[in-house]
Amino acid sequence: MHSVIKRNPWFRSLLFLIGLELIALAINFFYAPIEIAAGGTTGLAILAEAAFGINRSLAVFILNGLMVGLAWAFLGKKTVQNIALGSLLLPVLLALTPSFALTNNKLLAVIYGGALMGAGVALLYRINASPGGTTVPPLIFKKYFYLNKAIGLLIVDLIVISLNLLVDGMEAFLLAAFSQVITTIVMRYAESGWDHKYQVQIMSNQYLQEIKEMLMAEYSSLTLYDVIGGYTNSSRQQILLVVDTQDYGPLIRKIHQIDPDAFIISSNVMKVHGGRWGL
Repeated sequence: MHSVIKRNPWFRSLLFLIGLELIALAINFFYAPIEIAAGGTTGLAILAEAAFGINRSLAVFILNGLMVGLAWAFLGKKTVQNIALGSLLLPVLLALTPSFALTNNKLLAVIYGGALMGAGVALLYRINASPGGTTVPPLIFKKYFYLNKAIGLLIVDLIVISLNLLVDGMEAFLLAAFSQVITTIVMRYAESGWDHKYQVQIMSNQYLQEIKEMLMAEYSSLTLYDVIGGYTNSSRQQILLVVDTQDYGPLIRKIHQIDPDAFIISSNVMKVHGGRWGL
């Protein structure tokens, strides 16, 4: 993706708008119609609209403007440049995007809303952009109090989510908290990719060459490491390879058919770049 963006700068602008629009859709189609605040300045705007009738896009514009001001005062010009455009465009997209409930089921609404929100924020992060808003206080906390950004953002979002108790009660609070879990899960997979793989390390006392020949014939790529046994203090080789999830089970069976006592260590891999995957 980064190489495509470098060759086509307009592509980054397109992704930027798509990411912001996904957030706007999450708010206008799912969160706002059921008056659920799942965090951020958009959540505060939903509560302000529900409690005082303040237009939500205007509320987001004002709140984001305050956050930009805080960034200018405490974080400097570079941070302001990173968040200013997203802070100003998001309320515009909220005003332009139609607002109505796609479902009357509140649980479905927070699931789909959380998924859209997670996808939108993750897309912005992938292109090093930001929707602004409550991403600013965690940066201030980190600079002046050395608090981890993720923890700072969690604290801010928990405060916003807790305000649901004052406006719509316990059910709204629980739905907002659940939606935040959905958003976090979607962001994690959107950032790291859905096609996870396995890294497999193999050692065999007697049949390493046979295992290597089988792997070369069927899996084409592997790496050999020279290792020293901690107990025997003897030198031996270890095979390392990466396989797709669907190939993992058959691989283990084939290894054990050659050497039932083969020593195998497996671990999850989120991303593989280069090689035969070409990622």
